[in-house]
Amino acid sequence: MLDRRTFLIGLTAISGLASAPAALAASRMAYTRQAFEKAQKAGKPILVEITASWCPICKAQKRVLGKLLRAPEHANLAVFEVDFDSQKEVVRALGARMQSTLITFKGATEVGRLVGVTKADAIKQLLDKTI
Repeated sequence: MLDRRTFLIGLTAISGLASAPAALAASRMAYTRQAFEKAQKAGKPILVEITASWCPICKAQKRVLGKLLRAPEHANLAVFEVDFDSQKEVVRALGARMQSTLITFKGATEVGRLVGVTKADAIKQLLDKTI
């Protein structure tokens, strides 16, 4: 009985460690003007990801971002996803011309933009501009 209990305690501890990096991950949310403006007013570091479900470059960016956003330095980053096809008004307001556009802000100030880039080092540099 003691061996089983020890095993379960160990398993619980391991599963807690495995989920710890996810707790540090940046918060991802669908773009709404209200949430975006609230994050800007709070002075949060922000990433706006203009994406389309059919876009292979967007999918590659999501894979790269999935890894980069787990880093502790990006834990405070608010990530807003804008659907290129259904949120045309937002796309225009942000001055984007195509999907696979990544835009970073420090509060209300835009600090960087990449279009069609999937290289991890370039995307990391963009994210680091928000810190």
